[in-house]
Amino acid sequence: MNQNSSRFGKYIQLRFSQGTVKGAKINEYLLEKSRVSHQDSGERNFHVFYYMLFGCPAEEREVYGLLQPSMYRYIGEGLEKSYSGHWADRYQTLCNAMRMVGFQAQEELDLKTILSGVLSLGNIMFVTQEAGGVSVDGEACGWLKAAAGQFGVQEEDLHNCLVCTLSVTRGETIRRLHTQQQAEDARDSIARVVYSRMFGWIVTKVNELLAGDVHCGATVQEIGILDIFGFENFAVNRFEQLCINLANEQLQNFYNHHIFLMEQNHYLQEGIQQDAVTFSNNQPILDLFLARPLGILSILDEQTSFPQASDMTFVEKLDVGCKTNLHFERARGKDPGFIIHHYAGKVQYTAVGFLEKNRDTVPMNIQYLFINSVTSLLSLLFAASISRTGTLTPAQRAKAQILQETATSRKMSVGAQFRRSLGVLMEKMNSARPHFIRCIKPNNEKLPGVFHPEEVLRQLRYNGLMETLRIRRDGFSWRPSFQEFVDRYGVLLLTPQVAVSKER
Repeated sequence: MNQNSSRFGKYIQLRFSQGTVKGAKINEYLLEKSRVSHQDSGERNFHVFYYMLFGCPAEEREVYGLLQPSMYRYIGEGLEKSYSGHWADRYQTLCNAMRMVGFQAQEELDLKTILSGVLSLGNIMFVTQEAGGVSVDGEACGWLKAAAGQFGVQEEDLHNCLVCTLSVTRGETIRRLHTQQQAEDARDSIARVVYSRMFGWIVTKVNELLAGDVHCGATVQEIGILDIFGFENFAVNRFEQLCINLANEQLQNFYNHHIFLMEQNHYLQEGIQQDAVTFSNNQPILDLFLARPLGILSILDEQTSFPQASDMTFVEKLDVGCKTNLHFERARGKDPGFIIHHYAGKVQYTAVGFLEKNRDTVPMNIQYLFINSVTSLLSLLFAASISRTGTLTPAQRAKAQILQETATSRKMSVGAQFRRSLGVLMEKMNSARPHFIRCIKPNNEKLPGVFHPEEVLRQLRYNGLMETLRIRRDGFSWRPSFQEFVDRYGVLLLTPQVAVSKER
């Protein structure tokens, strides 16, 4: 529904029986939840916030506790440019879609109220106390009260989760006061995890409602549609861009192997032995090009587990572990960073925030607080478990058992979850017969008859097609005859009536 769809990847499975669609399932990957609390210059938050702030009728906004859009910090700068008359239409379309799929009225009400709570939470500011620790700024107390009400929890309990950490050691409760930075980090991490779990719940709910009725033993065929983020190279590249680009490395690897192995099999079937042998001899060249994904996430996980590690020590470990790799180099500058030579080009990453994003820490007490929320949806979200691939699974068991398991289970890092989910995705891809669709925009203005060569070339490079051409050139895996070339590309002739010959 919006141009932010690339902020997560999705794999849609359509199930068919006797030529009819019988059900569907959606798998989502790597939601860019950091966008909830931080947007780079020129970027927006997720569109649902604008739908509600600009498109929601005034009487509904009052129910959710929403105030003037310009008051909310998470919305970012340049708010007046964000307003457009179509937000009201988009909001209504969203509401209609939820009802059409089968969301209940109470679920819709809870969802919008919790979203409003995320916005209120972002406005809570802190001041340092002379005796140590921090407290909520007097001017922000109203936002604390609003957020607590929207989340269905006690104001004092939410305040405690923000300003201190409680831990139990040998039966003794220890209270550690937060610094101002720690309190702000706690606030933003709560906002991100609430949004992320709600997003996962929506996907789970949609899957329940669209599962369909397939009889046991029925033959079910499936079409899978992978709609995933493309290669990214921005002015500032962070942890999210690294994960996205490593995913694209894997997909490019899969694409190249699939395309060239198809050609090899074609020539073997046609009895053209020479071309097949040439391809086999050049397999090491192909593997060399595809050897770019590094053990960066493994090194990141190792550093994440060390309490004293920092983004700088992470880059130093990378430098030691990868310095002999031709596709890695250390970046220069005041901030720790590194450079990777991807299939689509060289990308510089800033390592600032890598460890924190990989840990994805949330105040320990927030889980207990939200499970006991009087808002049933929020309670459900935090009673749910997170699988080893990062998928939210609503719990059906008693709260006491859930709390006990949560306290004893070791939380997986974001990078580890991403690696596992990517592995599951590649298994699905390898078991299928894939077709590849590469989408190329002739211009960014969405205008007819306008062709920007540099923009198109960039997309060809990011889509991996230039890499494919390079492997073809170095491997000589396929050389068409003139007639084969004409049969395939003759449709592109500007003057089709011209006789087809090499001279023409």
